[in-house]
Amino acid sequence: MSGHVHAHAGPGAGPSLNRLALSATVHCLTGCAIGEVLGMILGTALGWSDAATIAASILLAFFFGYGLTSLPLLRAGLGLRRTAPLAFASDTLSISTMEIVDTLIILLIPGAMAAGLGDALFWGSLAVALVIAGAFAFPVNRWLLARGKGHAVVHAYHH
Repeated sequence: MSGHVHAHAGPGAGPSLNRLALSATVHCLTGCAIGEVLGMILGTALGWSDAATIAASILLAFFFGYGLTSLPLLRAGLGLRRTAPLAFASDTLSISTMEIVDTLIILLIPGAMAAGLGDALFWGSLAVALVIAGAFAFPVNRWLLARGKGHAVVHAYHH
């Protein structure tokens, strides 16, 4: 599948490597954002500890990230036994990068973990952390795609 990505990278041959990396990053960021926000909302609303809230956010980010990759593969007729390894191979490094960066930023913003659901600090810190995490994940996704890895592994099934 490595040749598949490189065939698109040539002039006029299709999406550029940067465009494919941006698409992979936005795709991954969408799953991470859904999980991250849901985890933070649950943890905050239920009064969980910071550690439990962060753990829930990270678990849900991976769940939704893998889920968004798996749906088109399942729709393409691949079984779960084939889909799960493809989703893990395509998303793990990108999601891990986003979650490490996102979590560190949330922890570094004073008061972010203590902010309530009605506080601008809660929503603003989440938004800033996710945007910065996406910026860190873009070069990771680009590097993976250039080597026929990451979303290049599932790209053929998204058509």
